[in-house]
Amino acid sequence: MSFLAFSPFDNPAAGLWVFLSIGAVALFVVFIPAVTWIDSQRKEREAFYRAETLRRITESSGEGAKAALQLLWEENRQKQIKAREGLKIAGLINIGVGIGLVIFLRALVGAEAVYLCGLIPGFIGVAMLVYVYLLADPIADQHKD
Repeated sequence: MSFLAFSPFDNPAAGLWVFLSIGAVALFVVFIPAVTWIDSQRKEREAFYRAETLRRITESSGEGAKAALQLLWEENRQKQIKAREGLKIAGLINIGVGIGLVIFLRALVGAEAVYLCGLIPGFIGVAMLVYVYLLADPIADQHKD
């Protein structure tokens, strides 16, 4: 029955464990769900405002429908460009991490071929760049009517 008399003040490591446990619960039970909910509310509000703006443009004049379609095409084009740029940056970062890992593991373990593990993130980065530059569909400059 000695476990009932537990006090975090008896052992400094136990106190650290209690502190970290409370922090983990606060992070995973409170903070992450709250941030996720706030972000989903923001996205919903943006979608509502975008739809409302497009509806008003469409109803305003005969040219409104064309302007709304052009706006939609431009937004889609900007999303594609942003995604491609993100893949380029991620590919370069993975290649850099792979090279750094090869150098670090070669210097650390020397005789063993463990340093070849650095090729894994390097090849992932190469695959990302190959997709962006060779395999992905080109981004259309303008919608053809």
